[in-house]
Amino acid sequence: MSNGALLIFNGGSSSLKFTLYETNDSENKKNKSENENEIKIKKEQKDKNEKLKKIIGGQIERITEAPLLTMHAASGEQLTQREWPANSHPHDTELVSALIKEIEKHHQIPLRAAGHRIVHGGPHYFQPTLLDEKVLAELEASVPLAPLHLPHNLAPIRAFAELYPKLPQIGCFDTGFHATMPRIEKLFGLPRELLDAGIVRYGFHGLSYEFISSQLSGLDIRAAQGRTIVAHLGNGASVCAMQNGKSVATSMGFSALDGLIMGTRCGSIDPGVLIYLLCERNYDAKKLEQLLYHECGLLGISGGISADVRDLLASDSPLAKEAIDLFCYRVVREIGAMIAVNGGIDALIFTGGIGQHAAPIRAAICTGLACFDIKIDAAKNAAEEAKISAANSGVGVWAIATDEEGVIAQHCETLLE
Repeated sequence: MSNGALLIFNGGSSSLKFTLYETNDSENKKNKSENENEIKIKKEQKDKNEKLKKIIGGQIERITEAPLLTMHAASGEQLTQREWPANSHPHDTELVSALIKEIEKHHQIPLRAAGHRIVHGGPHYFQPTLLDEKVLAELEASVPLAPLHLPHNLAPIRAFAELYPKLPQIGCFDTGFHATMPRIEKLFGLPRELLDAGIVRYGFHGLSYEFISSQLSGLDIRAAQGRTIVAHLGNGASVCAMQNGKSVATSMGFSALDGLIMGTRCGSIDPGVLIYLLCERNYDAKKLEQLLYHECGLLGISGGISADVRDLLASDSPLAKEAIDLFCYRVVREIGAMIAVNGGIDALIFTGGIGQHAAPIRAAICTGLACFDIKIDAAKNAAEEAKISAANSGVGVWAIATDEEGVIAQHCETLLE
């Protein structure tokens, strides 16, 4: 029996994704007595689907240009499409209000709470947290830690609070999953004063990794109890080493700039390059920030062709090929390091937009990892099957979709209980 709905927001730099879940009170009571860890690692989603039923999803795209709201039912049927004029710059509250009004046209289930993906919780917030003014003030003070993401995570929270000031809002942090990393993995070679001030490695994409962790026992019991490497590859990209489903190392560090080459971010770079740009090329902090967040990565390496691997794979340009080759090389190199830290590998899992859908990228990466007895079945890889490892591979290889919104909804339900 329905006892309300959860509206989940996933704010990005140019889009706001959302999902509405209907919650079932009777299933909540039934599952309350079950062991929480057992619930978390079940592959079968039957109970969860009954407890948290996805009924509407969609997104508002091109927020800074000409916003476009699209909404669809869980079946995939399009319910709504609405556009705003170019350069109209509607306020965040206007966009969220329009979204809620469109939802109410199709489902008038009373809202219980709103849940939000928050990329960085700063040095204090890792667990799902009820958002109030004190928490929001501390998160806003952490914006310099993730300037590309945090403002867009916090904007819908403020907007929703204006519309529904008494409705609970819950923040779930991408850094939270990596709280289990050993201290040695978190430290930089900096003076103690700076380390104690919170300049340490946090790691990101945690909600995605948490979902993958919850699926491991259904995919590969050896991986669930052993050593798994997960590659979340998309416009933002990172790698995580897990033991028994817990994070022990990850490629991103203090910020979402670190680690792998990404769509427009360079990934790991010699700090001397940055000093050179500041001192010899007359860069200031703002110009450097613009370069590192928006002009590097696949876009920069390809000479401006595209930040999207689909465009680069379709291009005949040698610069596009070099961008793809470098992306794959750096993923191979990072996974190799993760295997060493993890003491071996039992399963390799690809997720994210590139990880799930770009078969040539997966093939190139696995070819580079052949020395670890990683082999894929070319036909299964091309067909985008879930398990793509060859029969004679010593390591199970998978390509599966992640579900950050589902993880947030489950955390909201637990916190509300």
